[in-house]
Amino acid sequence: MAQFIKIYNENPNPKEISKVVEVLRKGGLIIYPTDTIYGLGCDITNAKAMGKIARIKGIKLEKANLSFICNDLSHLSDYVKQINTPTYKILKRALPGPYTFVLPGNNSLPKAFKNKKTVGIRVPDNNIVREIVRELGNPIVSTSIRDDDDVIEYTTDPELIFEKWQKLVDIVIDGGYGDNQPSTVIDLSEDEIVVIREGKGSLDIL
Repeated sequence: MAQFIKIYNENPNPKEISKVVEVLRKGGLIIYPTDTIYGLGCDITNAKAMGKIARIKGIKLEKANLSFICNDLSHLSDYVKQINTPTYKILKRALPGPYTFVLPGNNSLPKAFKNKKTVGIRVPDNNIVREIVRELGNPIVSTSIRDDDDVIEYTTDPELIFEKWQKLVDIVIDGGYGDNQPSTVIDLSEDEIVVIREGKGSLDIL
């Protein structure tokens, strides 16, 4: 049975953040708020935990389009090939914010991502998840939690999320109501910029 932990975005309680980080370090799964929808995640360095996420989503890990949540842009060089100045300027303008950027991955990607040429990077404008990543010391893998009801594509109520996911994850964080609009996904891995999905983030940053 998952723990249900209330954390406030304006001022995340360090004690609660440490509790979440401890669970991640042990290979646990968490559901957490972002600046868009709630996400399901684990420590990027834990292959077993990533396998669990793939099973929950009903997909093969190597086929999964998982993105990474970073605390800021300083983690980028760990997992992404050197990016040019125009690309970096777009990232600086947009982040933290409701965007997922697809960037060329480098050889340091975790084993599960080794056959992927690109990786999705997120730096959400949400203090809770960024504090978790900062204390953990490396990104968390992230995937959205979809609702079974196609009309409400994404669940926004943390209590309902807990009801549905409590047997599948270790912690559900109540960070208040989520948004029901996903991030805008922009591919910056090639010379030509491609908007893969228009979501909450405005395209004015391009």
